Amino acid sequence: MGATLNVQAQTADEIINNYLTALGGKEKLNTIKTLYMEGVTVMQNGNEINAKVYRDQDKLLRRDIDFGMGSSVTIVTDKEGWFSNPRNGGAFQAIPADRLKTQQTDLDIRGGLVDYAAKGSTVELLGKEKVGDVDAYKIKLTPKTGNEVIYYFDPKTWYVIRETRKGGMPGGGGAGRPGQGQPQGDGTVNIDYSNYQKTADGYLFPMTVSFGNGGSMNYEKIEVNKPIDEKLYKPKN
Repeated sequence: MGATLNVQAQTADEIINNYLTALGGKEKLNTIKTLYMEGVTVMQNGNEINAKVYRDQDKLLRRDIDFGMGSSVTIVTDKEGWFSNPRNGGAFQAIPADRLKTQQTDLDIRGGLVDYAAKGSTVELLGKEKVGDVDAYKIKLTPKTGNEVIYYFDPKTWYVIRETRKGGMPGGGGAGRPGQGQPQGDGTVNIDYSNYQKTADGYLFPMTVSFGNGGSMNYEKIEVNKPIDEKLYKPKN
């Protein structure tokens, strides 16, 4: 039994290493300090939702959403968190402690798969599963927080093409890559990643992120290691 688990762990590590290499290598990923992302979602009725996402490694995840007829903001830091939306008049409220703890896992820009063991996480290979027409490898990551994430890898490119987790996300996914989603009926959220492209400085990101609810975000701008205004780390009513 122990030998079987060891073989699975080694195989999982090989897949993860292939994935990290496909993204430019662990060393390059570890040079990511900040991210700025702009994306657009076109709804079935033709309305557009515009998103701006600011991320600072281990310090900030901020998502500003413009619905056209209203807006919402979510701010998650290593110590506190706030949210606002049209239903509460746009006033900021503190994120409850239990939700904040879950959302703080996404402060890791580089993603949970980078140096996962050093972070206290474990991985398990779950075999293969079809994602569309891709026979994808399926790996479960269990962080020390216990919030499991399942990643699906395309064996031809080694990119993550799907991510599944419970409870929804504040704005980051794909092993720390762009993404957001809403929980399905069983509390899980599925996010599919496609259209991987390199930035001018050689960082690779999925530019299209599709959610289980039928929506998709198309990222039009991604900037790496640009300064973030200190005012964005705090709510402003």
